Amino acid sequence: MEVHKFGGSCLRDSSDLSRIAGVLGEVDGNTVVVVSALWGTTDRLMRAAKEPRYAGRLVNDLASQHLRFAPSIVEDPAYERFQRVLKGIESSLATLATDREDRNAHNLLLAAGERLSALVVAHQLKQQGLDAHAVGAEDIGLMLNGVSTADSVDLEASKAKLDMMALEGLPVITGWFGEGKDGHLALLGRGGSDHTATALAALLNASKVVLWKDVDGIHPVNPRWGIATTPVRYLGYSEAIEFANADATILHPATVEPVLKKGIPIEIKHLGATNPNQTCTTIGPDIHMTSGIKAMSCQQKVARLRASLAYVHDSPNLLSEVLQRFKAQSIRLLTYQVRDREWEFVVPQHEVNNVCNVFRDVGLEETHEYFAALVSLIGCDEATLSNIDSSELSRWTKEPVYTAQHTSHMLIQRGDVSTLMGEVMSQLPVNRAV
Repeated sequence: MEVHKFGGSCLRDSSDLSRIAGVLGEVDGNTVVVVSALWGTTDRLMRAAKEPRYAGRLVNDLASQHLRFAPSIVEDPAYERFQRVLKGIESSLATLATDREDRNAHNLLLAAGERLSALVVAHQLKQQGLDAHAVGAEDIGLMLNGVSTADSVDLEASKAKLDMMALEGLPVITGWFGEGKDGHLALLGRGGSDHTATALAALLNASKVVLWKDVDGIHPVNPRWGIATTPVRYLGYSEAIEFANADATILHPATVEPVLKKGIPIEIKHLGATNPNQTCTTIGPDIHMTSGIKAMSCQQKVARLRASLAYVHDSPNLLSEVLQRFKAQSIRLLTYQVRDREWEFVVPQHEVNNVCNVFRDVGLEETHEYFAALVSLIGCDEATLSNIDSSELSRWTKEPVYTAQHTSHMLIQRGDVSTLMGEVMSQLPVNRAV
């Protein structure tokens, strides 16, 4: 069993569907396909959700867009389902026009993009001779661990409810959503279709997951910094999680967790490449013997908060409570370090007030300081860090370096962050473009 996921960037025009059919036709064994909405569709649905009274042309426009991908679907039994999805969009927009806060209507509207995509992709694959059929994620029993929104798939609940009969042939499954804990539709975060794919891989004990994108893999530094690099060939699970949380925008932060314990590899490939079956980046088990700096990320405008404890024995319970409150408020924690009577947390600057409120609520005194950026060296443990010239390190930061098992974090006060990124890259043994 293999799971292949195709994002919206791989669903721009009908020629993409021909490439997808060619890729899937070469897979030896059973295959499950996960799809996002067609390129640009989710953004249009989100705009309509905010201004439903002005979305009159949306349904006709979406119908025309999807029929350009699969014109012969009008002669297929699946066209009835296609029409029902369009009517569902109209119904959701009508509800939102009178009640903007109706979360069920909002979610049903946004999920319609994946439903339409699955129908047209499955139809075109069937036209190419593949036994494809569209399947809704919630219809096969995919459960999410939240109400209305969720950060991950509930694997235990999904395992108990999964309908294997719906996965016969070549199922084309909607990404991004599933059934929430209240029985209504719930959505994952943007980019959550990657997580849908890896969750299904874990549930089905797949041999691998392939994430098809319009990029040639995960680069060791975000291309927005203008530094030419070649893709990282291999990332360990822990390294990939660190990178996704920091700066690897093409990888959803929750993507790796479902497959980690089972050791299922994730391959990232470029659908438009000359040889699309050539692997660009593989994510798999952590291989400690190959430690070394593989990538670098940068989170701008961060703050360090320090909290002091009166007694050492208070630390475990208080830390647990603080972290639970962070999770409940969706406070993004970039890195932290815990000592006996002092904790240090690094968060985005806009989270400072929220963190301070949490500290005050549990009776902690805090101080905070702002920094230009947090630069993280992925794959850099203490041994690797010790090999970096100390004079170079002091040029980059005057602060202590936070070193975790697979990443070292540096707090930066310099204002010329872009220049600094170039300096750091020039000194590190990572994949520079020739």
